[in-house]
Formats: sequence, structure tokens, C-alpha cells
Amino acid sequence: MSEIYEDSKTFVDMRAKCPAEIITNFTESEEWLNKPTKDTLKNFIARCFEDVGSELKDWVPADWKSEPIFLKSITDTNLSNWAYEINFKWKELGRTIKDEVRLNPNNYSIINVPNPFVIPGGRFREIYYWDSFWIIRGLLICEMNVTAKGMIDNYISMIKTFGHIPNGGRIYYSKRSQPPMIIPMMKSYVDATNDRQFLNDNINVLEIEFQYWITKHNVTINKNGKNYTLAVYKDYTTGPRPESFREDITLAENLTTNVEKENLYSEIKAAAESGWDFSSRWFILNGTNEGNLSDTKTRSIVPVELNALIYWNAKILSDFYREMNNTIKASIYENVSLEWEEAVTAVLWDEKVGAWLDFDIINNKKRNYFHPTNISPLWTGCYAKNNTEYIVSRVIDYLNKTEILGTPGGIPTSFKKTKQQWDDPNAWAPLQYITVMALEGTGNAVAQQMASKIASKWLCTNFVPYYNESKMFEKVSPIL
Repeated sequence: MSEIYEDSKTFVDMRAKCPAEIITNFTESEEWLNKPTKDTLKNFIARCFEDVGSELKDWVPADWKSEPIFLKSITDTNLSNWAYEINFKWKELGRTIKDEVRLNPNNYSIINVPNPFVIPGGRFREIYYWDSFWIIRGLLICEMNVTAKGMIDNYISMIKTFGHIPNGGRIYYSKRSQPPMIIPMMKSYVDATNDRQFLNDNINVLEIEFQYWITKHNVTINKNGKNYTLAVYKDYTTGPRPESFREDITLAENLTTNVEKENLYSEIKAAAESGWDFSSRWFILNGTNEGNLSDTKTRSIVPVELNALIYWNAKILSDFYREMNNTIKASIYENVSLEWEEAVTAVLWDEKVGAWLDFDIINNKKRNYFHPTNISPLWTGCYAKNNTEYIVSRVIDYLNKTEILGTPGGIPTSFKKTKQQWDDPNAWAPLQYITVMALEGTGNAVAQQMASKIASKWLCTNFVPYYNESKMFEKVSPIL
């Protein structure tokens, strides 16, 4: 709260030099009888903690290749040079946990995992769940199968420890997750390597993660007299987020009761679990998406992509078990996928709009606001396949009406301008991927042409700042 560090995450990522003595030193010292100065605090922290990053060391993947095969297919010289340079980033973003962490885990906030990994970069010094899906896709394209397998194995170890995969690789993330991607990660890996033994050895652990999502995040929605089970993002902790402690305390300071504060903290943490932290997507004020961060009601919004992903998880598990000749398990998960498909169609599909929409539980209505995730069921296959041609045509009409293809730079996260990062005009790589793959996978020529335009525009949007500044950005503004 003293703002010694610009980022609240800095302190909670530090190594404790002497954890057993810190509280005693803090409470018994006379310098704490009055409000300590910033210099006093800095001196105390210097005595008791080490700077961030002390738990990790740089690591160069042994399976890194200077010229993976796919690079040869890029004919444009500028784009080819760019791709070669990006391929070198694997060597810069590799990390491994020091042996000291394994010997003294209580001194650190990082979660110990067995294998080296690739981090997102910037302030994100550890692994993050849903980010890793795209990292693993990239590793596989670059023929770095061993590194990809190691990262999946890290998440398997987390499931064994926590019963689910945490939001990220820190202990303070352990009571919330992120969009469930481990099963699609495994599918990507097996498709690329045919490593059936790794799948066979760990499919029971994948089931644990799946059960966590359908039992710990489920809600019941009644539609036309029938109850449907769907999922929402949730949180199972108390208090503000440790990595954003000051920000959360400040946000809740005008609330009068602890119950109100805890509810707001939980909504904020649920939004963090979604990966969309933060966005007007989670605001509910008088039945609209107006308001501000204090109006966050993530736990009361049924999100399209989460439920599309749960369908996909169940379908992949069914396919895995069918390949193993386990017809009983294959049938169980096939039925779960069909139940989820039915629920997504009944509750989230909007015939008039021609897309799937988030559902507001508080006001019992769909939220007709544009987000790229509104077509995510097309990506995961969460729709009636005997109605494919019609569904695809309606989605194409929807996208044309929104005029997203005319948006410069990329598809914005929303059309609502707020001060939140997951809103207009910012665009994010994962959402471009979901949109492109959703359209490309339909087999429809018009949809595939749309996918090609979106992908080309996104590449150009990222190439220009890289060419000018040699940087890749987490998000970009289409107005650039």
C-alpha cells in the first residue's frame, strides 16, 4: 500500500530469505510502532527478501531448431526474416526453476514444476494456463516437441497437486484457473507426434481437470421449462488478489461492509480467471454493460467461449477413449458433449442475431454486445452438424453486419470504449486466432476468405511495429 513498487506483483514474486523470522522481525521491531517511512520499508525488504526472478534461470531448449521446415514456405522476404527472428525468441523466453526452489519451496511464491518452460515475457515471469495453449501450438509448428511435452507435463503435475490447473505458475493463483485448455493442448501434441503412450499415461489426470470445471463452475439455467447445465468463471478465495493487492483494496475502499468487499474481490478474481481482466463484458448495471470496474459481475454471466471449450474438452476426451477402444468412457464423454452442445444452443444461440451471446443470469437475458468469442462455438464444433450450412451462413451475416472486416488492424475485443484493456480499441492475438480458425474450419469458401483477410491484416498489424521497433506487443490498437 506504500507504493514502493509501481506493480503490486513485484513484492509477491520476491524470494523470502528467512520466512520463519520475517513476521517476528516485523512485529517486534520498534521501527513499526509508528507508521514506517518508505526508506524503512525498503531497508526491511532488502534484509528479508531477494529481488524478483531469483527463483528462475534462463534456459535454451535443446530441441530448438534454427530452421524449422515451415519457415521455408514463407516466400515474402520481409515476412520470412521476421519469422526467423521470432523463432529465435524461444531461446530468450525459456526458463527453468532453480534447484533451491525444490529444496526450499516455502521461500518462494513460484509453483515448482518438473520441466523447463516458455514464459509469455514482460511482467509475466511464470507460465500462464491459457497463454500456454498458443505457446505450445507455436512450439509444435517449430518442431520443438520435447519442450511442448514438458510444458504439458508441468500442467499435469499441477493437476496432481491442486486438483486443477491454476491461473498461473504462482501459489497465489492456485485457487482460480483460466479457460480449460490442457485437453486441447494434449490433442495438439498427439496430433503432431502420435505420442499415444504419453496420452495413455495421463488421460485419467485430464479427466480430473475436466471434472473440476463441470462440477466447480456449473450453473443451472431454465429455458422454456427445461433446466440446462452451463459454466461460469468463479473464484474460491477471500480477500484481494495478492498480485494486485493495492489496486483491489483501492477499488473496494468506498464499500461499507466486508461482505460487499469480498463479493467485489471475488468478481474481480473471476474476471481474472477468464483471461479478460478487465472488460465491460463483465459489467452489469441496470441490465446493460454500462458502468465501471465496480460493476463487475463475472460470476453472473454465462460466457460463450467457456462453454464452447467445455463441449470441446468432452468431445476430445470421447475421441481419445474411442481410439483406446474404451467404448464405455467414449460414450460417457460423447453424451456430455452432446448435452453441452444442446445447452449452448438453447441458452446462448440467438437466432435473430445469428451468433451465440453471453447470458446475464441476474436479468435472465442474453447480452447482445459484440465480442469475437460470440462465434467461438464455430471454432470448437459446438453446434448441430446437420445444420452446419445454415449456422455458417448466419454467422457470416452477423460478421458482415458488425462490419468487423472493415476495422483497421484487427478485430477489436469489443465495440465499447472504456479504460479497460479488454475493450475497444484493443485487439488480442488469441481472439484473432479463435475467429480465424472458426471461419477457416467451416469449409465454406466465403468464411475462409474472411479468415484469410483477418489473418493477413493481423500479421501486417504486428509486422509494422516489429519492423520499426523490433518488439512484439501483448495487444495492439487497431487504430494504429
